[in-house]
Amino acid sequence: MKVVIPAAGKGTRMKHLTKNKPKPLIEIQKKPFLAYLLDNILKAGYKEIILIVGYKEEKIREFLKKYQYKVKVINQYKILGENEYGTLSALKCLKKILTSENFVMVYGDNLYSVKDLKSFKINDNYHYLAGIFHPHPEKYGVIISDNDGFLKKIVEKPKKFVGNLINTGLYKFSPEIFKKISKISLSPRGEYELTDALNLLAKEKKVKVKEIQDYWFDFGNPADIIKLSRFFKKKRRL
Repeated sequence: MKVVIPAAGKGTRMKHLTKNKPKPLIEIQKKPFLAYLLDNILKAGYKEIILIVGYKEEKIREFLKKYQYKVKVINQYKILGENEYGTLSALKCLKKILTSENFVMVYGDNLYSVKDLKSFKINDNYHYLAGIFHPHPEKYGVIISDNDGFLKKIVEKPKKFVGNLINTGLYKFSPEIFKKISKISLSPRGEYELTDALNLLAKEKKVKVKEIQDYWFDFGNPADIIKLSRFFKKKRRL
């Protein structure tokens, strides 16, 4: 099963840290964040990885060569241009490549354990997304599911409390996801949203929810460098 990693964005929330490099290459404990993610994916037994790049592609290629990762690289900017944004954009680049197989997708600025990555090796016709209970769900996409574990809908950054199980950006898809892409229009914030495609599939009861069993880190702003550094130091002591 292939793993797709969208990593095309400029990472503006990281401010000056992404002036000369993509966000996934910011170092933690003298090692780029992307290396931790790729290592865990490989330890989980996945052998084929597709990296969707855009901003500072040459830096990503230099990193892959230095650390000797065998990864297929696709430039989103060359396919869609630099002015298209959204979590659905990476999949648009793959609709002619992943036409007949299930695959896993994880964003290039999120980190999961080997155990949780392994748990998404599911070879059926359903789609899956990973959720975790969070004390501040209003900052994320909140997962609403039924009693059978099927997704009902995802509510993005709700102003009123609707639940505290949030979407962590780890997915397993079947090729059916590509059929929904053409039905998605720009969101109010001018982006093509993956959650809109998931909500369409949810109406057909085709998306299941799995809870994160180990850990999840969203590498979103400079403060996360300190959090992850402490986490890796603690892991080494255990």
